[in-house]
Amino acid sequence: MRRLALLLALLVTSSVTSYAENIRMRSHQLKQWVSVEDVQAEIVFGREVAARIIGRYSLYKDKELTRYLNLVGKSLAQYSNRPELEFVVGVLDTEVINAYAAPGGFIFITKGALDVMEDEAELASVIAHEIIHISKKHIVKELNIKGSDASAVSGFGRLIGGASDAVKVAFTQTVDRAVNILFETGYKRNDELEADSQGVILASMLNYDPTALTRYFRKVEKTEGEPISQFKKLYPAFDERISFINSTLKKEGIGDIGYRKGRERFNAYKN
Repeated sequence: MRRLALLLALLVTSSVTSYAENIRMRSHQLKQWVSVEDVQAEIVFGREVAARIIGRYSLYKDKELTRYLNLVGKSLAQYSNRPELEFVVGVLDTEVINAYAAPGGFIFITKGALDVMEDEAELASVIAHEIIHISKKHIVKELNIKGSDASAVSGFGRLIGGASDAVKVAFTQTVDRAVNILFETGYKRNDELEADSQGVILASMLNYDPTALTRYFRKVEKTEGEPISQFKKLYPAFDERISFINSTLKKEGIGDIGYRKGRERFNAYKN
């Protein structure tokens, strides 16, 4: 509970209750129906997954750096298809090179990953990758996270005001499965490739260098030792991911001329 309270204090500025009206308003604006219960369930579930992530790697307490990452993240999130979510970004105090996305809009980047990056475009491409995981509901769909049906994990939204022991057990077991995806088994291959390809498109919409993610991958690939062991275990091969990104850029007609990298600002906050 302490870790969850810290997470909410540092990263979250809106309550689950306040989301309900936003969901109704924005779903009306988008002319599509969004279930308030399902979104609330996703947020509650995502908060617990986020707390587990912080339980493994504590937050890196640098307010200016965190504010900067959230500035980049919120700019990207404007172009996601999840306007009902409040995306937040935190830094994890570990040399492990990785980034994680919890349902509901919670994104974490490790200090080790930031150390490898050289500019804001690389940072934006990694955040965009995680935004796609959330916006496409990769974990939500795989684990059938819902708040208003008869599934085994239904009723998550009611945890806000209390729930039965059966619901709490189902909730905990499903959180365990989500954490296992993030740290042990990885996403489905197609989900990762979708996050790569859609992520670079998302970043390029803000005029970031579309080759930034492949540049980042090449640097990670050259890293040795324990910091990269988890990365190699969880994701498809670097060459496969880079090839898929390049084919996406070619298909979409996205070149690499005239885009920004933002090295100066990135290094100012990183240092």
